[in-house]
Amino acid sequence: MKKKMMFVMLVLALLLVSAVPALAARPGTGHLFYDGDVVRTLVPPAAFPNEGIDPVYPIMGGVEGQLPIAGVAPGDPGYHGGHWAVHVVTWNTAPYLLTSEADVWAAEAAGDVTVTRNPGADFLCPIQP
Repeated sequence: MKKKMMFVMLVLALLLVSAVPALAARPGTGHLFYDGDVVRTLVPPAAFPNEGIDPVYPIMGGVEGQLPIAGVAPGDPGYHGGHWAVHVVTWNTAPYLLTSEADVWAAEAAGDVTVTRNPGADFLCPIQP
């Protein structure tokens, strides 16, 4: 009986170990602001080398509810499938909600934020319809 129980535990452990990579290989989802609306993204299950083309703006130290901002989305002439070129936004003043690329550039023009290109952080993450 003890051997049978150990065998069952071993089989369950092997099943669990073999299932973990399969679960880890599933893509996740995320959210971005695009022109004032929230859009969904599909996050690949592994690192994907990417040279960014589509502008994305992660907001460092933003207010509650702040999401990264996509500069383009499906249907825009400049959208390349979510090959994001990262432009980090940091606050120079008290943060407030930004929900579009136009908001980011207006905040930069006002001196409220600094926008810095970070090519080492580029990634792939398509926007879902």
